[in-house]
Amino acid sequence: MSALISIVVATFNREDALAAVLRSLARQEDRGFEVLVADDGSGPATAALVEQCKSRLGAPLTHVWQEHRGFRAGEIRNRAIRAARGDYVVFLDGDCLARPDFVATAPVTILAAAAARTKSIRLSTAVTVLSSDDPIRVYQQFSTLDLLSNGRAEIMAGRGSFIESFPLFGYDLNDYDALFAEKLDLLLNVRANEHVTWSGEFRPPLSGQGVYPRPVQDPLPIWLGVGGTPHSFARAGVLGLPLMVAIIGGDPRRFRPLVDLYRESGRRAGHPSQQLRVGVHALGYVAPSMKQAVDEFVPGYIEGLTRAGRERGWGPITRSHFDAGAGPHGALLVGGPDEVIDKIRHYDEVLGGITRLTFQMDLAALPHATLMRAIELIGTRVAPALRVGDGRRTCNAQLSTPIRK
Repeated sequence: MSALISIVVATFNREDALAAVLRSLARQEDRGFEVLVADDGSGPATAALVEQCKSRLGAPLTHVWQEHRGFRAGEIRNRAIRAARGDYVVFLDGDCLARPDFVATAPVTILAAAAARTKSIRLSTAVTVLSSDDPIRVYQQFSTLDLLSNGRAEIMAGRGSFIESFPLFGYDLNDYDALFAEKLDLLLNVRANEHVTWSGEFRPPLSGQGVYPRPVQDPLPIWLGVGGTPHSFARAGVLGLPLMVAIIGGDPRRFRPLVDLYRESGRRAGHPSQQLRVGVHALGYVAPSMKQAVDEFVPGYIEGLTRAGRERGWGPITRSHFDAGAGPHGALLVGGPDEVIDKIRHYDEVLGGITRLTFQMDLAALPHATLMRAIELIGTRVAPALRVGDGRRTCNAQLSTPIRK
C-alpha cells in the first residue's frame, strides 16, 4: 500500500484564501494524500465551502472544527493531527498555494514510509534527475532505503524532462549533457567502491573517502531512464545498465531501432544478453471495464497534459489525441484488464521483449481510492496473466511519481 500524506490546512473565516489553497491541492500531480481543514471556529460559509470541494479535490477532505474562543490555532492543528490517517503530516498555512509537485518533492522519504508498510514491492522513483542532484547523496539515500526495506530499493537515474531543478540548484543548462555523464560516472564508481577515488569538472575530487551506508543488495540496482535520444540508448548498452524507456505518446514501434541499438551496443561491449533488460514507463490506468476507464481517466488526462503544454510549448490536448493513444498502436495503457493485457503484450512484441512495465496513473488527478482499485486490478488480473507462459514477460506495475526526482 502506498504511503499516505496528511496535509493540515489552518483557516479562520477566510473562504477566499481557503478556496484558492484547495484548488492548488486539487492540481497535485501525486494523489497519495488527504486534506484536513483545521478550522479555528469559522462560520457556516467555511463549512459549506469544504462540503462543495469534497467532490472536486480528488483526495479525501475532512473538516475539523472547534468553537471560536480566541486564537487557538495550535489546539485545532492538534485536533486535526488526531484525525489524520497518514504516515506523514504536512502543515500548510491557509493562504499558501501549493505547487503541483508540492506533495512529492521528497520521493525517497515517501518510499521509506512505503517500505515500512510493505514486504515485497520494489521501491523506486519514476526517475531521479541525477544531473541536478549529488550522486553521493543519491546513493546514500537509496542505500538507506535498501536497508529499511531489506533489499528492495532501486535507482532510476535519468536526465529528466523538466528543467526547473537546474537553476534551483545552481546548474547551467548548457552543461545538461556533461553534468549527467559525469554524475552517472560518479554514481557507478560509488556503487562499485566503498572507498572512492574520483575527479571531475563539476564537484571537488574524492581521494579515498568512504561512502556509507552500504546497501543490502550488492550491487544496488541502477536503471537508466531514457527518452528518445540514440546516444542515451547506446550509453546504457555500453555500461551494461538495464534500460527504462519513457513512452508517453506516439507509436511504441518507433522505439524498436533505439532498443536494438541498446542491445547491440551492450553486446559489443561484452555484456551478456540477460543483463540487457528493457523496461517501459508509460501513462496508463486500469478500471473494471474499458468504458469506465475512459470515463474516469480522460477528463484529468486532457486537463493535465494541456496544463503541461502551456508550460512546455505544445498545444491543447483533445479527445482525438486520447483516442489515438488508446488505440491498438498508441502508447496509452488505458482500459479494462483485458485491454491493458493485450496492449502490454503488444509492447513486448514490438520492442523485442520487455522485462518490466511501470504505470504512471497520477497524471489524471484521480482520487486515491480509485488509484488503489487500479493497483489491485494490476496485481490480481494484469500481472498474473502476463506471467503465464515462458516466464520472460513480467509486469512490475507501480504508481509512479512524476518524471522527476
